[in-house]
Amino acid sequence: MAPMPRPPRIAILGLHLEVNAFSPATTRQDFEQLSWAEGEAITAGSRTPVSALPAEFPGFYARMDETGPWEPVPLIVIAAPPGGTMEPGLFPEFLATARRRLEAAGPVDAVYVGSHGASRSAEEADTDGAVLAMLREVLGPDVPVVGTLDLHCNVSDRQAALADLLIAYRTNPHVDMRERAMDAADAIRARLAGSPRPETHFIRLPMVAPSVTLLSSGDLPYAEAMREAARLRAADPDLLEISVTGGFVYSDIPKCGLCVWASARAGQGEKARAAAQAIAARLWAERARFHRPLTPLEEAVAEAAATGTDPARPRLILADVADNPGGGGGGNTSALLAALHAAGARGVVLGVFVDPALAAECHAAGEGARIQAVFNRSPAPFAETFAAPATIRRLSDGHGTGRRGTMAGRAFQLGPAALLELEGSGLRVVLGSLRRQFLEPAMAEIMGVDLEAARTIVVKSRGHFRAGFDQLATPDRILEVDGPGLVSPVLSRFAFTGLPRPLYPLDPATEWAG
Repeated sequence: MAPMPRPPRIAILGLHLEVNAFSPATTRQDFEQLSWAEGEAITAGSRTPVSALPAEFPGFYARMDETGPWEPVPLIVIAAPPGGTMEPGLFPEFLATARRRLEAAGPVDAVYVGSHGASRSAEEADTDGAVLAMLREVLGPDVPVVGTLDLHCNVSDRQAALADLLIAYRTNPHVDMRERAMDAADAIRARLAGSPRPETHFIRLPMVAPSVTLLSSGDLPYAEAMREAARLRAADPDLLEISVTGGFVYSDIPKCGLCVWASARAGQGEKARAAAQAIAARLWAERARFHRPLTPLEEAVAEAAATGTDPARPRLILADVADNPGGGGGGNTSALLAALHAAGARGVVLGVFVDPALAAECHAAGEGARIQAVFNRSPAPFAETFAAPATIRRLSDGHGTGRRGTMAGRAFQLGPAALLELEGSGLRVVLGSLRRQFLEPAMAEIMGVDLEAARTIVVKSRGHFRAGFDQLATPDRILEVDGPGLVSPVLSRFAFTGLPRPLYPLDPATEWAG
C-alpha cells in the first residue's frame, strides 16, 4: 500500500458490552445511561479531559494526534454495563447506523474498531464478527481494519480472518486500555505507510476458566502465560502482537473459550504459528491449575467480625464475586449483607448495593432520616429481601470522577445514591441506582466515606477493585466469597446451552491434540 498523499481518513466505531446470558436483557436505556455517541460527539468525547467513553477512544485519538495529521471519521460508539443479551432490534440498529454513516462518509483509509468483544444479541451470537463482516462488505478486503478487545472477549475464526490486526488488553484488572488503543493507532499508521498486512495464527482452546483465575499478575497459570507472551514479543521484532484472552463463559455461545493468537510481519507467519502454539500448549498443560477455591460465606463473616474487634488484624476486603455487576450480576444479593449485620461485624463498609427503589425512598426521606430500609422489596433471582432499621447519612446524585485503577480520570455515575448506616451493627452501605461494580474508592468518597477508617470493605466486584483498592489491603487480606449470584465462579451451577462441547472443566475428559 503506497503512502497517503493527504491526511488519512480513519473511521471509528465500537460496541462495549460484556454479555452474561443469565442476566436480564440489555436495553437501549442501558446504553444511553452509560454511553451512546454518534458522529462528532465521539470526537468531542475523546478529546475532553474527563470522558464517559470507553478509555480506548481517548487513547486512540491522543496517539493519532501525536503521530501526524489525520481526519477522524467517527461513526458510532455505544457502551453499556455488563448485562444480558441485547434486546431485539438493538444490534441491528447499531449495525445499520454504523453502515449508513460509513457509506455517507465517502472513502476512508482505515478503520479502528474499539469493542469489548463479548457481546451477543437476540439476532446474532457473533456480533463482533458481524461488525467486521459489514466493514468488509462496504470497504472491500484492502482497507486496513484494526481492533482492540477486552481480555475477557470471545473471539471467532471470522473475526481473526477479517481483521488486519486484533489487539487484546494485557492487564487484569484492566489498566492498559489507552495503551492498547495507542498500539492500534501505530498499527494503522504502519499499514498506511506501506507495511503489508500481518500474518496471524489463531487458536481457541476447548477450555473455559472462572474469571477469578484470569488475573495477569501473581503465580496463576494465566499470568504466567501472559508473561511468556510478553517475553516472546520482546525477543522478536517480527512478532507484532500476541494476545492471550480468557474469554467470558457466561456469554454461552459457540465461540467461548481461552484464545491465543499471534500476528507477525508478512512472510513470518511461521513465527506467529509457533508462538501461538507454544502458549496454547502451555495453557492446556496447566489446565488443572485453573481452579481457585472460594472462601465459604460463614468463614468470611467470621473473619470480618474478628477484624472489627482486633486492631492488630490488617484491614480486610471481602469480594462478593458472584454478584459482580461488572460481569452481569445484579449488585443486589443480600446474603453477605444480612450475615454481616447479624454477626454484628464492626467497621464494615459495603458497596455498591444496587436498589433504585430504596435509593428513591432515601432521597424522599432526606439526610438524617431514620427509616426501615428494605433491600430488594421486590425480590429477584438470588436477591432476597432483607430489612433493617437504618439512618440515611448522605445523599448524592452519584456522579464522580475516578482517581485510581481502571476508572482513573474517567467519569462514573451510580444514579441517585445514598449512604445508609444500619442500626445495631453500624454497617454502612453505599446504595446506588445503576448497576456499577465497586472498583473505585471515589464511589465511596462521594458519599463522605473514608475507606482508610474501615476495618472491612465489601466490594461487589470480581477483580477490577484490586487496581483501585490496592493501597487498602494486601492480597492475603482479600477473600473471594462463595455467595449466590449470576456470576458465580462455580461454573457447574449454570445450565449452559450454547457452549461448544466438550469443554474443560465442564467436561473433564476433554482432549486437545494441539
